Amino acid sequence: MKHLGTGIGWRPEIADAVERMPGIDWVEAVAENLCPGHLPDSLLRLRERGVTVVPHGVSLGLGDAGRPDETRLAALAERAQALGSPLVTEHIAFVRAGGPATASQPLEAGHLLPVPRTRDALDVLCENVRIAQDALPVPLAVENIAALISWPGEEMTEGQFLYELVERTGVRLLIDVANLHTNHVNRGEDPAKALDELPVEAIAYVHVAGGFERDGVWHDSHAHPVPEPVLAILADLASRVTPPGVLLERDENFPAPQELERELDAIRETVRAGAPASGESATGTAPAAAAPAARPSPVPDPTRQRLALAQTSLLSALVAGTPAPEGFDRARLAVQSRALAGKRADVVAKVAPELPEILGKSYRARFLSYAQARPMSGGYRRDALDFAERLLLAGQPEDSEARGRLTRWWLERSGPAPLDGKPVTRWLRAARLALRRG
Repeated sequence: MKHLGTGIGWRPEIADAVERMPGIDWVEAVAENLCPGHLPDSLLRLRERGVTVVPHGVSLGLGDAGRPDETRLAALAERAQALGSPLVTEHIAFVRAGGPATASQPLEAGHLLPVPRTRDALDVLCENVRIAQDALPVPLAVENIAALISWPGEEMTEGQFLYELVERTGVRLLIDVANLHTNHVNRGEDPAKALDELPVEAIAYVHVAGGFERDGVWHDSHAHPVPEPVLAILADLASRVTPPGVLLERDENFPAPQELERELDAIRETVRAGAPASGESATGTAPAAAAPAARPSPVPDPTRQRLALAQTSLLSALVAGTPAPEGFDRARLAVQSRALAGKRADVVAKVAPELPEILGKSYRARFLSYAQARPMSGGYRRDALDFAERLLLAGQPEDSEARGRLTRWWLERSGPAPLDGKPVTRWLRAARLALRRG
């Protein structure tokens, strides 16, 4: 496994600052935000300087009950090739459920949700990881996620679950120490025990990030400074294995570049100080993962069906207001549900910034009201269009000028191609809206 060194999550908002930062060995970029044929100039300049760029996927859904989507896998492979990356990464999470397998509507979480640590879920995850490995041109590493909720009836700890996943697939691990801290606060899981049980020699690299605690719940925000407990877990990990790479994640609320550089210095010092003294035993830089055993038989359809029904029941409770599945903490489900709706509002505001501009201060309240009755089923851009359409069908916003601006915005984006300016095109789309209102 390539030695990566110290890196930072590349985001457009801090692209210029990242280019000027001293000691940046590599960066990680969200795969879904990149277009292989039109890579940002900043990333191209970093590549020309020899800085490694790793694409980090967030929407593949390796923990979904269904098999990975071939189009999404192909897109991830294209990004790895375009960037000349030594590996790609994704999450151990499910992100969508429902559909024909469950005789229910397709549902999108718009967020990473935990898979149950059961034999059924592990069998499905292992097969999905192998499918992804076959489709990708470089090695895959998968990340442990943060969670607010726990599945009832789990059969393994996180460390045991990850150990068996690596043993059966040979996949690498991306260990997020901030997520270990989150799960310690939210689910009572001991980070040291997780590190004891997971195969540290399979670690490809490590994530470090900040968050905040509110009402006894830790929120993995990626928008706050890295707290001391997270650095303590990083030190514990560094005492067991020298991580090939460590990366600081920050997704919003970006501080001054000097503050990010101080956090990177603290991360470097933590890894250095945590390393065993000379002469003491240590695993060392992680070697290549052992080849997995011979490929087993395909996962039986009833196994995927059971997992599909369980995931659909949970996701429906979180985004569609159906009753909480038996065994779940209803209070925690309510917190998670509000968090999902809030994230939808935030991301829609980013992908369609015209909406909060047109609606002003009423944007968030209007969107949250919409989200309560309308689960996401087609991604954030589709969500933005559906939200605008629902407002227009209800004769909103009340201000005629704002309603006119929203109508024009929706018409220009709701068809298969932007408006071409011809009167007939404009008339047809306006007529369609009028018919749907009728």
